[in-house]
Amino acid sequence: MIPRCDMHTHTLYCDGKNTPEEMILGAIDAGCEVIGISGHSPLEGEDWCMTEAGMAEYISEITALKSKYAERIEVLLGLEYDMKSECDTAPFDYIIGSVHYVSDIPVDLSADSLKKEIERRYGGDFYAFARDYYENMYELDKKTGCDIVGHFDLLTKFNEGGRLFDESDERYRRYATDALDYLISRDLIFEINTGAMSRGYRNSPYPSEFLLRRMIEKGGRIMLNSDSHSAKNICFAFNEALEYARYCGARELTVVKNGKFTALKI
Repeated sequence: MIPRCDMHTHTLYCDGKNTPEEMILGAIDAGCEVIGISGHSPLEGEDWCMTEAGMAEYISEITALKSKYAERIEVLLGLEYDMKSECDTAPFDYIIGSVHYVSDIPVDLSADSLKKEIERRYGGDFYAFARDYYENMYELDKKTGCDIVGHFDLLTKFNEGGRLFDESDERYRRYATDALDYLISRDLIFEINTGAMSRGYRNSPYPSEFLLRRMIEKGGRIMLNSDSHSAKNICFAFNEALEYARYCGARELTVVKNGKFTALKI
């Protein structure tokens, strides 16, 4: 039995729907042994992120909840650090590094807004946009100091059924796999992220199959995360995600035990 841990979750401190304590209780109900709370790093003018003042309160509250629930579940203080942010990562137990913007274009706001911006900035060339998205990945761990790469192919959030572009196109695959190979060389952990499934945008987790297979073939470490914004979605579709990992060739999964990332056979 693989112990359940979910390291990518959000609360009312950013764009989540529940308090940290409600998320912890939801994790206990979901059978988690470890829960990581990973609020969005501050970004000026963005209401889906923590504020500077809010982040200080967040650190204090999660630290207190660690002690309160220590006998029932291991709680870790995390941060989802966006490439456009600037913040001190010293207080955190772990960092998820994510790309949510290409320049000032939001990648995952809505399908319509993304299509409009790509039309306006790139003349409708989604592959040029994808090139620039993956270029950001080469700086991800240097900028954020991340342990985990968040939703590596987030730009496919609204692309179910090839709605926006063809993921089999040679250009797209080259941009994505080159960036992936680089990050694998940095010995980072990649998440199988079920967040877009729980919100009804995708029928399968990030990353897409060709990317997950390459992660595994190249020796990349993988873990299951829900990117949950509500207590009810903690560990969402983890059984399906585990089978997806096995189908793509995974023989190990990274979990957290006693505050450390640990590989377990699956």
